[in-house]
Amino acid sequence: MQLSDSTIADLLLSYGEVPLCNDAAAPRLPSKSEVGELCRELLRIIFPGRLSGCLIPEEESRRRFAGAADSLEFQIKQSLAVSGSPRTSLEGSPAELAAEFFAGLPGIRKVIATDIEAAFKGDPAARSIGEILLSYPCVDAVSIQRMAHSLYRSGVELLPRMMTEWAHERTGIDIHPGASIGTHFFIDHGTGVVIGESCRIGHHVKLYQAVTLGARSFQKDDDGRIIKGGKRHPDVGDHVIVYPYATILGGETVIGEGSTIGANVFLMHGVPAHSLVYLEEGVMRILSKKSGDAAKAGV
Repeated sequence: MQLSDSTIADLLLSYGEVPLCNDAAAPRLPSKSEVGELCRELLRIIFPGRLSGCLIPEEESRRRFAGAADSLEFQIKQSLAVSGSPRTSLEGSPAELAAEFFAGLPGIRKVIATDIEAAFKGDPAARSIGEILLSYPCVDAVSIQRMAHSLYRSGVELLPRMMTEWAHERTGIDIHPGASIGTHFFIDHGTGVVIGESCRIGHHVKLYQAVTLGARSFQKDDDGRIIKGGKRHPDVGDHVIVYPYATILGGETVIGEGSTIGANVFLMHGVPAHSLVYLEEGVMRILSKKSGDAAKAGV
């Protein structure tokens, strides 16, 4: 198909009138494809040999570390150069931030190992650790989030957001890099899970597909603009299970430790520790596991 000269001229003119990403006066934006490749390389470092299926020699690992560190430094620099970044308090240069990130990777790998363990113990369909590493979407989504969270805490914002969105596109699991997540975290199936920026999730927590840990409402200033930041998303205590399609909203909402939230439950308030929350004929019930009410109800 041949476009007319006028159509081409109008489209090119729109680049100047509505620059979006094509603004000559703006700094070069981070590349989505380059950030995606960085994420792949970081996953190769976290799980050496997973993609190739063979042992990685030490010399090759050293080259991989150096290349990924250079790429990370560059992407941090590009991320920080984008105008309008709300966070300006940084503890070091891009090179120092990249070095600090890599220094923390051994600890991140140890935490990720607990996530793999939780998946194996928490899913009766899992036959081996290898099956989990190779086929469970939560592995990539949670691993990338944990690495992105490390960068986010150092003051870098855009790059971690791009990293978790890359994982979101691949897995259907949307976890903001600002969310704080404890050890032994498992998302079963995973599609449609959303975890907001200011969520705090404890240890040994299990979520199923389509769970939302989101914001209840957005405060606005006098001009009607949404106020950014603040505690908008819920806290989830240790040893909590949240079943499919449950929605839990609000920055003041706290799900007490040891609680179970049933499928399709909609919560905008907290529940005490060791609660069982479920729907019965369209009515939400909240029982105490310790009192024996749950057993009496046959749930």
